[in-house]
Amino acid sequence: MQKNITNVSDTEQKLEIILSAEEFTPEIDHEIDKARKNIEIKGFRKGHVPVAMIKKVMGPAIEASVTEKLASKYFVEISEAENIRPASRAELQDYSFDKDKLIITLSYQIHPDFEVKDYSSYSFVQDIYTVSDEDVEREINLILKGHGTLVPVEGPCEAKDTIIADLEKMDASGNVLEDQKTENYHFNLEYLPDDNPFHIALLGKKAGETVSVDIKPEKEGEEAYRYEVAIKEVKRLELPELNDELVKEITKQKFESTDDFREDVRGQLEEHFSNKSEQDLLESISTKFIEENPVPTPSAMVDSFENMLLENAKRQMGGNLPPSMDESEFRVSIRPNAEKHARWMLISQKIAELNKLEVTDDDIKAYAEKEAQKNPELKTDDLVNTYLSTEFRDYITDTILKDKIYGIIKSSVTINGESKPLPQHDE
Repeated sequence: MQKNITNVSDTEQKLEIILSAEEFTPEIDHEIDKARKNIEIKGFRKGHVPVAMIKKVMGPAIEASVTEKLASKYFVEISEAENIRPASRAELQDYSFDKDKLIITLSYQIHPDFEVKDYSSYSFVQDIYTVSDEDVEREINLILKGHGTLVPVEGPCEAKDTIIADLEKMDASGNVLEDQKTENYHFNLEYLPDDNPFHIALLGKKAGETVSVDIKPEKEGEEAYRYEVAIKEVKRLELPELNDELVKEITKQKFESTDDFREDVRGQLEEHFSNKSEQDLLESISTKFIEENPVPTPSAMVDSFENMLLENAKRQMGGNLPPSMDESEFRVSIRPNAEKHARWMLISQKIAELNKLEVTDDDIKAYAEKEAQKNPELKTDDLVNTYLSTEFRDYITDTILKDKIYGIIKSSVTINGESKPLPQHDE
């Protein structure tokens, strides 16, 4: 067997495999024997068709089958011997047979050869969040809103009130449009943007008033129209008093006192923002490494991440993209993100290789013990068996390896903590 490897680019190679008759003839004979047992040709008994006739009828198909098998076999052998790291499946580009020689040409993508720049001088800022008493009370109020009661008010509508009204839609000439009347429509002003026409028109109004809302056309060619909104009720959310009985109810007996409930809310906030702090730091680290190491990225790897991002988006949207969203345009929009994922994977793999990082069974067992401590209902032995199973092992291995890679990086760079208040959201 002879081989010729040609670098087409930093991420592409071509491989020419040249096999002698001694190397490919046994496979040809094997395929002919298989065909002879099954082929039926008029005038010949099954299993007794002459070899020359089989070659005439099935020669091209047999040659193609043999080529595929030998290409796969020798590609694996050559990749291992030459330390080739394929980033895609090898594609059969061409082949040619004669009596003495079979020439196979394969093309494939490879992991690029590169060096990670020295990162010991890199510096990062990590946000450190401190949960205040005000943060806890704000979060409790958000929880209480889910158990509040809408009560009618006689005064003017405020920014967080709900208005119940009847609507009539009219054309630009003031004619009421048929089948465009809606009764008891609820406007929750809290969730309408401040510049929304209905928010602007309804704020400060009372039950019994009627207001006109003009809607301007959003696109050229569309017509303007108007809504007549007859306000029937203004309602305001009244929060329940936080006491021990309410705590038992909303936590389903998990907590029996307001103090315990507040402590749990604080703990959950601290855990959430501690995780956010860590994830933001890791994101800034990967972004920095991607910027500093413009690694040539195999398109096959980018395609793989693009497909993953597309499927994730579909799952979040109920299984499919909305009819109004063109999949090809969506792919274009997520392609840069897919390229970043692929580049970071190459960089992180290189760091793992340079530091000889690996994941052992003991690492997986330690990870299972750590996860079990977070939830008393989980048993360590059960988690260990799950994580070591064929179904979960690769995922857990990748997770642990990622932690080790970031651990190596964080031990080599400078990380400065910066105190930050919790980001506030509307109550």
